[in-house]
Amino acid sequence: MIMNLKGLSDEKTKELFTDGNNNPLNIVLSGYRGSIAHGTYLPSNKPNSTDDKDVMGIFIAPKNHYLGFGKREVYERQVQEWDIILYELRKFVGLLLKCNPNVMMMLWLPEKYYLSRNKYGQLLIDNRDIFVSKHAYHSFSGYAYGQFKRMTHFKFEGYMGEKRKKLVEKFGFDCKNGAHLIRLLKMGIEFLTEGVLYVEREDAPQLISIKNGEWTLEQVKREAEKLFGLAEQAYIHSTLKDKPDYNRAEELLMRILEDNFNETSSKD
Repeated sequence: MIMNLKGLSDEKTKELFTDGNNNPLNIVLSGYRGSIAHGTYLPSNKPNSTDDKDVMGIFIAPKNHYLGFGKREVYERQVQEWDIILYELRKFVGLLLKCNPNVMMMLWLPEKYYLSRNKYGQLLIDNRDIFVSKHAYHSFSGYAYGQFKRMTHFKFEGYMGEKRKKLVEKFGFDCKNGAHLIRLLKMGIEFLTEGVLYVEREDAPQLISIKNGEWTLEQVKREAEKLFGLAEQAYIHSTLKDKPDYNRAEELLMRILEDNFNETSSKD
């Protein structure tokens, strides 16, 4: 499996999807996340851009992870503008059961944003209804509130840390967090209403205008206050089930792992 990550050699790309000891990870699903998937990516040559190119992958760990002392559940790699996070399958399903916004989006990506997928990745997508529940209200609103706080409580790290600091000094708040805040609330409302995550955003122009500093802090706060109220109403009136289907989630996880290791054994 060789993905095409622009600006990186095939060798470097392959290295990013290993266990750190040059052993390739068994990736079952990978795709873009963040601003590329939302349609709000601003290239690094744009004056107000602080965007990384974000990728998420899900892998099945070796058998010793499940039967022995294997513990590594997450790998995070940053190279140039690429920011990559890789979740072990059981960890990923656990986050889905909590309706974690970042991982939920991997099951609703438009086709063009998937980088790789095998039959197990497709099984996760085909069974995404397992994870559709009213839990979304607490997770999406909670993540949104975190962005609300971070708009004015600054922490500058990573690829664009210094540039982001200068933009905050220019606009008086972190515009990128402001855009995340509004997006998360809208996605949460849509999900509670329809049971679908619209990852690629029709409101991308509005979100980009927030990222570009075209909204004041007060405008963002007013919009967020309105959306927090709408999210609560969407939760009250939602027809989604109260919680995800834990039994089906466990059955799916076991089915994938058993099939994978049976297949691996037959090849040995």
